[in-house]
Amino acid sequence: MVSLIEDIQSRRTFAIISHPDAGKTTLTEKLLLFGGAIRDAGTVKARKTGKYATSDWMEIEKQRGISVTSSVMQFDYDGFRINILDTPGHQDFSEDTYRTLTAVDSAVMIVDSAKGIEDQTIKLFKVCRMRGIPIFTFINKMDRQGKEPLELLAELERVLGIESYPMNWPIGMGKDFFGIYDRFNNRIEMFKGDGEDRFLPLDENGQLAVPHEVTNSTYYTQMLEEIELVNEAGNEFSEERIAHI
Repeated sequence: MVSLIEDIQSRRTFAIISHPDAGKTTLTEKLLLFGGAIRDAGTVKARKTGKYATSDWMEIEKQRGISVTSSVMQFDYDGFRINILDTPGHQDFSEDTYRTLTAVDSAVMIVDSAKGIEDQTIKLFKVCRMRGIPIFTFINKMDRQGKEPLELLAELERVLGIESYPMNWPIGMGKDFFGIYDRFNNRIEMFKGDGEDRFLPLDENGQLAVPHEVTNSTYYTQMLEEIELVNEAGNEFSEERIAHI
C-alpha cells in the first residue's frame, strides 16, 4: 500500500504559460499524446472538422480557439503521476492563471520564435520569479520563419534577465526546418522523420555515424558552428540553479 508521503512525492505538477497564440494548448496536446493519455492530438485551428483540443472543453473555447479556464490533465510517466495545467494566455482571463501558479512545482514558458518574448509572457514570468518557480523555456513554431536561435537566447537574458542552457538546437527554420540537435542525447532528431529514421546518433566528434542528406545542408553546418560557440561561451547545465531560480 502506498503511503500518503510516497503518493505526494510521486506527483509532478507544472503549468504551461505564454502570450496568447504562442502554442500552449497545442504543446499540452502533444504531451498528452506522447504520455499515452490520448490517442489523437486535436488542434485549436481545426474548427471545421469538429476536432478540438482536449483541454479546451468549454463551448466558448471551441468557438474562439483559445483557453478561457485553466485545465488540469493527468497521466503516468516513468513512475510519476504528471499533472499538466494548461492556462489561459489572454489577459482577460489572467487572474485564473495567477491562482493556478500557486499549485505548481515548475512552469514551461513558451516563446514564439518569430515574435519573441511578448507582454503577457513577461507578466507571467514575473509571477513565477516572485514565487520561486523553476522555469523551462520552450521555443515554439520553428517550422515558421522566425528569429535566429542566438538572438532568442540574447532576448531571454536582456528582457527577462535569465541565463539559459539550450537542451537542443534547431537545424534551419520555416520551410527549411530539418529538425533539432539533441545536446543531451547527442543525436539529430528529424522534423519529418518516421521510426528509426527520425533519430540520427552522432559520434564523439559530432559526426553522423551513418551518412545522411541533412549534412549537405548549409543549415547543418551553421548548427555545428553555433553549437561550438554555445559549448565554448555558453552557460553550464546546473540542476541546482534551475531549482533556485
